[in-house]
Amino acid sequence: DVLFVAHRMKLKGETGPTFTIGGKDVTMSISKTGFNAWVDGRPLRNALAFATSFTYERFMLAINDVVVAIMGRNYFFPNKPQQFHDECARYCRCAVAVRGMLWAISGSWKSMLFLYLSEVLWSIPPHPACAMFVTNHGSNVDDDETGNCVPSKSTYAGGWYSIFTLGTNYHCEHHDFPTIPLHRLGELRKIAPEFYRKGSGDNVFTIMRKAFSKPEFYACMDANIQ
Repeated sequence: DVLFVAHRMKLKGETGPTFTIGGKDVTMSISKTGFNAWVDGRPLRNALAFATSFTYERFMLAINDVVVAIMGRNYFFPNKPQQFHDECARYCRCAVAVRGMLWAISGSWKSMLFLYLSEVLWSIPPHPACAMFVTNHGSNVDDDETGNCVPSKSTYAGGWYSIFTLGTNYHCEHHDFPTIPLHRLGELRKIAPEFYRKGSGDNVFTIMRKAFSKPEFYACMDANIQ
């Protein structure tokens, strides 16, 4: 999750690999660079910063697959054990081979562009699915009198939205019962309504505007909510 949320949420400590350049340790992070451009109360500016850094990082990760396939090491995670790098190398070599096959079959680089845009565009504004994506692990105050911090949030924007997002909008339900298939999480909410927020009228654009107005801590991390 850190690769995704660092673009839009507060985290503890440094985010990204550290390299020694000119005798100094420098932490390099595409996501943190974009996040540092945020200004509280400026949702359009912040949404643009998020979309820019997220889109660029997705592109660099696609390039990184080729680097890992050739070098046998994932430099995004320099402190991981060798077994991790071996697994990354096997995956990346398979991924690059599949991409090459698709390019050869289609006869055009446009097939790669299609795959890239398919992965990226649903995650950024103004795509409606972005509302679910950017708020599913915030620091939300429980509706009951306890005021406890809830590290996950569902987006209830109607039945079509649930179909559109393949059930991933039921994020609280998913974390309560992770083995339940996504397409049945709506049934769980109906069976146990006392445990989940009522209503199905969430406005996805209002949700996005709030999310990009002021960042929250990731999943109640240091949220300081009693």
